[in-house]
Amino acid sequence: MALMKKYLLPILVLFLGYYYSTKEEFRPEMLQGKKVIVTGASKGIGREMAYHLSTMGAHVVLTARSEEGLQKVVSRCLELGAASAHYIAGTMEDMTFAEQFVLKAGKLMGGLDMLILNHITYAPMTFYHNDIHSLRKIMEVNFISYVVLSVAALPMLKQSNGSIVVISSTAGKMAQPMVAPYSASKFALDGFFSTIREEHLLTKVNVSITLCVLGLINTETAMKATSGVLTIQAAPKEECALEIIKGAALRKNEVYYGTWRWSPILLGNPGRRILEFFSKKNYNLDL
Repeated sequence: MALMKKYLLPILVLFLGYYYSTKEEFRPEMLQGKKVIVTGASKGIGREMAYHLSTMGAHVVLTARSEEGLQKVVSRCLELGAASAHYIAGTMEDMTFAEQFVLKAGKLMGGLDMLILNHITYAPMTFYHNDIHSLRKIMEVNFISYVVLSVAALPMLKQSNGSIVVISSTAGKMAQPMVAPYSASKFALDGFFSTIREEHLLTKVNVSITLCVLGLINTETAMKATSGVLTIQAAPKEECALEIIKGAALRKNEVYYGTWRWSPILLGNPGRRILEFFSKKNYNLDL
């Protein structure tokens, strides 16, 4: 009986909490009036998320490198019913821009409820051949800038009990050939933001972190990168964007979306969750 109380019951609670983390149903009005940043928003999933948020009545500030693309998206967002829509063009290769962008966005909206980190730098599918310059650029844009943006946003998100939404990939959960630098950046997102989520829990910071694990999505960038290499069917970006928003609004730890229906079970890795649960017992958290 003592063994059951000490080990089996916590494991059962962990499983139930992991697979049934929320019973609340998504409602579009959850986003009404919310102040949301979306990066990588001039096309693809980012653009579709901006459109969905606008139909729900959110305030949005968008960023990407293409000012022309952002202008078109902002115009459409206003047509769809956004409470307000603005853009600030720039590159996430510039960490100073990344930090200042968040502060400017917060001033434009008068605060921040949700930070959606979606941007990536283009990485062709090819075998890795010691290209350190390319690897460094991918890590800086796909990972380091996410950290910079989230750090800059955290004071505002603490005030609003807000959310950080991190767009990742199945390549950040499993090994796949021809995407080593990209995969490294996505694994880094999981390691960093999953750890920060645990730290928020332990320090009672009410800012949720949702990691979105996506399969192949039919964005222009993904189709260009995988053309002639992958034969699997791509999932629609419009539906993908909506599922991300739903998961973020419900403050889920992870969202899975793609054509592989077993991904949440196979990549969710309950064994890892059990080990994480017990590993915390080895820390002196009274420091």
